[in-house]
Amino acid sequence: MNNTVFGKIIRREIPADIVYEDNSTLAFKDTSPQAPIHILIIPKKLIDMPQNITTQDLEIVGNLFFAAKEIAKKLNITNGYRLVMNNGEEAGQSVFHIHLHFLAGRKLNWPPG
Repeated sequence: MNNTVFGKIIRREIPADIVYEDNSTLAFKDTSPQAPIHILIIPKKLIDMPQNITTQDLEIVGNLFFAAKEIAKKLNITNGYRLVMNNGEEAGQSVFHIHLHFLAGRKLNWPPG
C-alpha cells in the first residue's frame, strides 16, 4: 500500500486542489509553493525515486510530461515553465513517490538551488 502523502491524495483520503487527472496521472497545487504557479504532477503508481524507474514505467513517466503540457495549455501559460524532478534527500526529495514540480508565473533563475 502507498502510504505516502501522495498515496493518500490519490485515494482521496486527504484533500488536494486537483488541476489535472487521467488514468495514470494526478496533478495538484503544491501547498508550499515556490513560484506563483507550483503544481505537483504524480503518477498514480508508486515509484519511490527516479533511480528506480524501470522499462515497464516508461509510458507512465512519459505521461507526466504530457500532463505538464496539458496543464500549461489549460492555464494558458505561454511564456514558459520549469519542470523539476528530484532524486534522493540530497537533491531535495522529501516525498518518496516520484513527482514533477511544475513551476511558472515568474521569471525563474538559473542555475537553481
